[in-house]
Amino acid sequence: MNYPLYIRSAPTENELKFHYMVHTSLDVVDEKISAMGKALVDQRELYLGLLYPTEDYKVYGYVTNSKVKFVMVVDSSNTALRDNEIRSMFRKLHNSYTDVMCNPFYNPGDRIQSRAFDSMVTSMMIQVC
Repeated sequence: MNYPLYIRSAPTENELKFHYMVHTSLDVVDEKISAMGKALVDQRELYLGLLYPTEDYKVYGYVTNSKVKFVMVVDSSNTALRDNEIRSMFRKLHNSYTDVMCNPFYNPGDRIQSRAFDSMVTSMMIQVC
């Protein structure tokens, strides 16, 4: 499944650009997963790190043991963010995603419209900016 269940951007005027970056990143994630092969099977979760940098943004990736892919695009000018902080943000995102999946009213594969998930993402975005 290579279609986004949730995309959030700030500022919103570059939203189409972010959509493109996210879709491109999913291909890079697939390449990294296939390159790792059997090593991935042994891991419970996998932080892929920096997928690719652009002039303005850095794109990071994370994959769970159930092959759910998370992509995060961060402004390149934000030098305060270290690798371990990005990893921690992905763990928070993963935990919140797990909460969404545990909701009996959520149909897997549908777009995520959880207020709790949205507020967690908002708080992470505020923390980063």
